[in-house]
Amino acid sequence: MEYLVLAGVIILIVLFAFMKGVYDEKQKEKKFIKDLYKNYGQFPQKKYETAQYNSIRKYYENHKKDYVIDDITWNDLDMDAVFMQMNHTYSSAGEEYLYYTLRTPFMEEAPLKKREERVSYFMEHADDRVKLQVLFSKIGKTGKFSIYDYLEFSDSVENISNVSHIMGDIIFAAAILLIFFNSFIGISMAIGVLCYNITTYFSYKSKIDPYITSFGYVMRMIRMGEEIIKSSIPVIAEEKEALKKLTDKFQKFRRGSHWIMSPTRMSGSMDPLSIVSDYIRMTFHVDLIQFNKMMKELREHKNDIDEIVTIAGSIETSIAVGAYRACFQEYCIPKFNKGISFTEGYHPLIKDPVKNSISARHGVLLTGSNASGKSTFLKTAAINAILAQTIYTCLAKTYTGEFFYIYTSMALRDDLGSGESYYMVEIKSLKRIIDAGERCKKERDAKQTRILCFVDEVLRGTNTVERIAASTQILKSFSQKGTLCFAATHDIELTSLLTKEYDNYHFEEEVVEGDVLFNYELKSGKARTRNAIKLLSVMGYEEEIIRKANEMAETFIKDGIWEAE
Repeated sequence: MEYLVLAGVIILIVLFAFMKGVYDEKQKEKKFIKDLYKNYGQFPQKKYETAQYNSIRKYYENHKKDYVIDDITWNDLDMDAVFMQMNHTYSSAGEEYLYYTLRTPFMEEAPLKKREERVSYFMEHADDRVKLQVLFSKIGKTGKFSIYDYLEFSDSVENISNVSHIMGDIIFAAAILLIFFNSFIGISMAIGVLCYNITTYFSYKSKIDPYITSFGYVMRMIRMGEEIIKSSIPVIAEEKEALKKLTDKFQKFRRGSHWIMSPTRMSGSMDPLSIVSDYIRMTFHVDLIQFNKMMKELREHKNDIDEIVTIAGSIETSIAVGAYRACFQEYCIPKFNKGISFTEGYHPLIKDPVKNSISARHGVLLTGSNASGKSTFLKTAAINAILAQTIYTCLAKTYTGEFFYIYTSMALRDDLGSGESYYMVEIKSLKRIIDAGERCKKERDAKQTRILCFVDEVLRGTNTVERIAASTQILKSFSQKGTLCFAATHDIELTSLLTKEYDNYHFEEEVVEGDVLFNYELKSGKARTRNAIKLLSVMGYEEEIIRKANEMAETFIKDGIWEAE
């Protein structure tokens, strides 16, 4: 009787713990759902470790197209920060596909309009959006390894045969039967086989455990797919049909998977059922046998897994784009036509930005002093061009542009690893844009596409005379090859040398009562103020230095020569 009472108490404790766990999960999900509604339209507050962030690139690296936003352009524009600001995703599939989206501009409008249908739907239907976000959160993140890392790793796993495991089970069964005929030999044989199975179990287990994460992620993707199929969201009807065909292919993969996927597997849990299950695993190697079957299925269906990731990622990306839009007071859907123009455009990473407008059919030359706003304006135009062709969203009142191949040459530095100087790095960066223009020129008759490039301080790594001469010819070359170039420079001479090819715009500042005031407003024409020497005074330089510098500058402007003292 006492044993029955004890057993009853244990069962009640286990039952209570189970019910408590279920309750806690329900409460956690309720809070998560509440936060999804409450925080919509707020920038995500996520932290990224280096290894984790590197894994976000994997979908992009496995699906690179002929034209993508290259690494120089991506880094010049600090697009990692733009991505993080936009990353309203809760699954690895979603954030990897979002990253891929930002690096892979479309060159036609049809796919953008298709994406827009989903974006606008989820912005208007909060309940459907939240249901899907809950599903994506259950897929979760894969940590420092992408699902594509695991798929690559799967090819390196030995084709471990199940023969030894099955033979061990057969011999153990035979030993049990032998007990009925010769108990001593049967028991001795059973103990020997049992010791061997348990000993070898942990050796095999250590080899397969690293791959179980990938199995778990695939299982969650399949369950997510099945839940989406059950939903009644009209805007993803095509995706539901595709997911139905894909998830049906994984019936073998799922069969018996609980032996591996159980969260209590070999966890040291004191749950009686878990303890019994662990001993069954050690004795009969059922999870090892199942692992080999699942690995075989995984290898055979790698392309199907990729398609599921693509579908899930594209849906969650549409939700993330809508959430990103909701973070801004003003944005627009781009229009596509000749040239590039926008009104009240602004940079997404600047708090309280000054908005500017421009309309350009051919090159733009920007002049003005340091910190006046040239680089920020270049980045504003470049980022909006990328966003127009990727997420069909521009941070401006209006935006019109072509389908461009977009390149930059801006935030360059010496390459210490290769020993290359700044100048060598710079001319290589510019050469890649010229080469892209040559490729583009060959296909222009068919596709009518142009390069859109942004260059900050052309050839700043060399002397003035050669810089002006070389810059003039490079910028002319861009124009002749059908490249639309926005270039910022301190060399005012270029504004006269490139009048046929480039329109002049400038930023200016004022020195008022010993302080420098920037309004960051783009103005037509070339810069006419010269405040560089005035800034020396603001910073407390000696009057003698300032006076002599002014005299030298005035002499050069008047006579075109530098006069030594």
